[in-house]
Amino acid sequence: MSLRRVRRIIDDQDIRFVDFRFTDLLGGWRHISYAIEAFDEDMFVNGVGFDGSSVRGFQGIEDSDMLLRPDSQTAFVDPFCEAPTLAFICNVKDPITLALYSRDPRYIVEKATRFLEGSRLADTCYFGPEAEFYVFDDVRYDQTVNEAFYRVDSANGAWNTGREEAPNLGNKPGLKQAYFRMPPTDPYQDLRSRMISNLRGCGVDAELHHQEVGSGGQCEIGLKYKPILEMADSVMKFKHIVKNTAHADGRTVTFMPKPLFGDNGSGMHCHVSLWQRGRNLFYDGDKYGGLSDMARWFTGGILHHAASLLAFTCPTANSYRRLVPGFEAPVKLVYSMRNRSAAIRIPMYSLSAPAKRIEFRCPDPSANPYLAFAAILMAGIDGVLHRIEPPDPVDEDIYEMPEEEQRKIRDTPPTLKAALEALEADCDFLYRGGVFTPDVVDTWVRFKRAHELAYMDQRPHPAEFALYYDC
Repeated sequence: MSLRRVRRIIDDQDIRFVDFRFTDLLGGWRHISYAIEAFDEDMFVNGVGFDGSSVRGFQGIEDSDMLLRPDSQTAFVDPFCEAPTLAFICNVKDPITLALYSRDPRYIVEKATRFLEGSRLADTCYFGPEAEFYVFDDVRYDQTVNEAFYRVDSANGAWNTGREEAPNLGNKPGLKQAYFRMPPTDPYQDLRSRMISNLRGCGVDAELHHQEVGSGGQCEIGLKYKPILEMADSVMKFKHIVKNTAHADGRTVTFMPKPLFGDNGSGMHCHVSLWQRGRNLFYDGDKYGGLSDMARWFTGGILHHAASLLAFTCPTANSYRRLVPGFEAPVKLVYSMRNRSAAIRIPMYSLSAPAKRIEFRCPDPSANPYLAFAAILMAGIDGVLHRIEPPDPVDEDIYEMPEEEQRKIRDTPPTLKAALEALEADCDFLYRGGVFTPDVVDTWVRFKRAHELAYMDQRPHPAEFALYYDC
C-alpha cells in the first residue's frame, strides 16, 4: 500500500487517530496512538520512539530507547475504537544503528522467509493455523499470600444443568460433547458470525466457524492459509478481534490452552506446506498419504526437533496440562493419515495437489505466532536439508495400542521445564541464516524460568490442600 493510499483512507474514513502496534517477545500486542494532527508520513521513514525496557523480553533500562517502523501494507481500520483509528503493524529498530531488532518476533519470521528463499528449496511457506478458544460469561482468579483460586463460568457449561437461571432452559452439552452442535445447544452462532464479519472487515480471511468439543463455550474459526508472515500478522489481529467482539457482547475469550479440568484443551493445529512458483512441493500422489519426499523429510525434521520446538509452540506451564492422553491432544511423536492421536496428521479431506499439507497438532494458541511459525519452518527445513526420515507412520489409535508398543514411540516433553532444557540442548537448527539468534533463545529461556516456572514453583497449589492438608 502506497502512502498516497494511506492518506486516501485517512481522508475517506475521517480517521482521527493512527495506531502503531508491535508484538513483544511473549506474543502480546503493544501499541501507541497518535492524533491525526500529529501524524506525519515521515514516521514511515524515521519511525516512532518507545521505551524498550518496559516491554517483556526487550531491552534493559540502560539502553531502553527503541523505534517502531510501520509496515504500510498492514493498514486496517480498528472496528473497536470509538474514534476512527487506522492501525499499522510495525517492526522494531535500534535508534542508533537503525538495524532491525534481533528480538523482534516479526523480524524473525522475515528472516526465516528469506532463509527459505535463499535455500532454493521453495519460494513460499503457507501456514493455516486453527486457534481454538473458550468463550466464558464470567472469570475470577486471584493469587495472594493466603489464597489461590480460579473460577470460570458459562451458562452453556455442563456443570450448570441444575443451576437456578429463572428459567434454566437446558441445552447444555456434556463434557467433550459440544462438537458441531446446533443452536440452541450452541448459543454462540451469532457471536462467531460477528467475529468473522469483523475479521474480514480488517483483512483477515476467515472462512468458517463452529462449536468445538469442549463444553462451556469452546469455539473455532477457520482462517484461509496464507504465506507465513501474513498469517502470523493475521493471528495477532485474530486474537485482538475475537477478544474484543466477545467483550462487546458482555463475554470474555481466553486462548489459555487448558482452562477446564476434565474437558478438551484449546490447540492451534498448524497446517504447513512449501510451494515453488505456484506448485505445491508437498504433493506426490503415489506415496503414503500423497506426501512427497520433501514433505516426509519436513515432517521428519519437525518430529526430530519436537522437544525443543515445543518451548516455542507450547510455551506456557498450562500448555502441558493440555498435552495429556485422552483429550485429542497429541503426545506421541509420530505421523499418520487422518489419525488425530499423532503429533503430525496428513489431512485427507481432499486428495488434490493444491490441498496437500501436513498438520502439526502440538502447538497451542498461547504461542507467539511469529516465533512458533518460524521455529516450525526452520525445523522442517533442517529435515529436508538432512533428509531426516520420520518414524514409521501409525494408522491406529495410539491410545488403544498395547503399552509395550506405546513405549516405543517418543513422547512430547511432560513439562515446560523439560521443553526449555530440550531447547538449550537443540537450538543450532534455529540459528541457520541468523534467523533466531542466541540472545533470543537465551532471553526466552531465562524469562520463562524466572517469571513463570519460579512463580509456580514457589506457591502452594489449591490441589495440594485437597491432597495433603490432613496429612
